[in-house]
Amino acid sequence: QVQLVESGGGLVQAGGSLRLSCIASGSIFSINTMGWYRQAPGKQRELVAAITSGGSTNYGDSVKGRFTISRDNAKNTVHLQMNSLKPEDTAVYSCSGEVTSIARSRAYYWGQGTQVTVSS
Repeated sequence: QVQLVESGGGLVQAGGSLRLSCIASGSIFSINTMGWYRQAPGKQRELVAAITSGGSTNYGDSVKGRFTISRDNAKNTVHLQMNSLKPEDTAVYSCSGEVTSIARSRAYYWGQGTQVTVSS
């Protein structure tokens, strides 16, 4: 039983910033990769950014230089700082985590998503 809960979405004007947060809770032993994905209406889900427990990061091409992912391993949280937002960043953003449970089973878990809307 692992839950991921996102927060921080909302409506912002183009050029503005938002910070998303995701906290994982439950029967967690460790979390390897945590990441943010997004899905806009009529489009496939795409990777926004991911970060390993060691701090290695990976970004989608469309957000490089504008978004920054970070995490706090002790608090099982991951953040996404989004700057210079564009209307095309509008999507539902979901958090994911590769979790090893206390029982030592491993699985990917997803949050329910948070809406980000960027107005032009």
